[in-house]
Amino acid sequence: MDLSIFKCISCDNEYNIQEIRYRCDCGELLEVLHDLETTIPNPQSWKESLDVNMAEIAFSRYKPLLFPSLPDIALITLSEGDTPLYDVTHSFPQFNSLKLKHEGMNPTLSFKDRGMVSGVSWANYLGCKNVICASTGDTSAAMAAYAGAAPNMKGIVLLPQGKISPEQLAQPIAFGALTIGIKTDFDGCMNLVQELTEKHNIYLLNSMNSVRIEGQKAIGIETLHQLNWKVPDWFVIPVGNAGNISALGKGLRELFELGIIDKLPRLAGVQTEGASPMYKSFQNGYSELVPEKAQPTKASAIQIGDPVSYKKAVKELKHFNGVVEAVSETELMDWKAQIDRLGISICPNSAVAVAGAMKLHDNGIIKENEDVVVILTAHGSKFSNTSVEYHKNSANQFANQNLTIPPNLEKLESVLSL
Repeated sequence: MDLSIFKCISCDNEYNIQEIRYRCDCGELLEVLHDLETTIPNPQSWKESLDVNMAEIAFSRYKPLLFPSLPDIALITLSEGDTPLYDVTHSFPQFNSLKLKHEGMNPTLSFKDRGMVSGVSWANYLGCKNVICASTGDTSAAMAAYAGAAPNMKGIVLLPQGKISPEQLAQPIAFGALTIGIKTDFDGCMNLVQELTEKHNIYLLNSMNSVRIEGQKAIGIETLHQLNWKVPDWFVIPVGNAGNISALGKGLRELFELGIIDKLPRLAGVQTEGASPMYKSFQNGYSELVPEKAQPTKASAIQIGDPVSYKKAVKELKHFNGVVEAVSETELMDWKAQIDRLGISICPNSAVAVAGAMKLHDNGIIKENEDVVVILTAHGSKFSNTSVEYHKNSANQFANQNLTIPPNLEKLESVLSL
């Protein structure tokens, strides 16, 4: 008996979970619904059992809530999860509590591993031999790695040519995926992926695949577990294609409905000013999404002008009394430099969320007495050139310039003021 179904987010049509589909016949996206009364008949007992099962990988530990229909034998894992939750309140006393959940500490250095453990495992269960994604860098690395770990599976990656970092390009190539640069932006790559999978038997693993989204619910669930189920006032997260904020909200809603948590936090999504269709829609009361040509940004992973999961994200933002903010390139890079200096290496996309949290606090949206968790989506080592270029420029507020001297002790002593 299947414990899960697909359900349309608009017309409520339902479909068998075994069917390969990404949209309803009406054209809208689907979500996955689980029979949680069967999989978690006693929520409090399940909650208590989690502390006993800490030796399990995160996906298996939370599987009854993430994707109970997946047979254990089909699981493809790289031991993702159990990422650190850093308390940085001491450096930012203006917050009652500020914690950073670092998803860049996953195997391929981003949160996308959370989704690929469910997405690729389900593709493996269905017998799919070819999987594909469009990517701005992180999705391609995760999909390629998990497809490589699966038996007899080939990954295909479409990337916007010249618009991702060298490190991000290297990952899918190294993991064995067929990696194709397309002379367009992410939205153009995404359109090609959708057209291709409509015609051919290739499994799509972008965030419009609602099975993949289920795995990403683990980020919020695990964070609350680390907090001993004390719910913060805010979760702040960067937004590009809007899949991650949708997953975060869905997982938190399900915890609340089960009675495992007794309140809901607020959600804040943050974009860059040059790629901010969600922010502009929020400013207009979500009356419509106006797709835009996303402008170049250091936060290249969220340089997206037409987010596929927009309607899912709006649903969650409304349910959680959420807000959407936008930050400048200067703001995001200055905050990246400041968090890096704490010994926590973050990507520019994560810095967008940090900058957004600071801006929301400065504008009085986040209050002095509120607890905040910021989701860091990827590791800074994926963007080493970005950091080097920032610190080369002495005009940048937090630049830490590299010095070069001849092999001379007196020169070294002079530099060190000895």
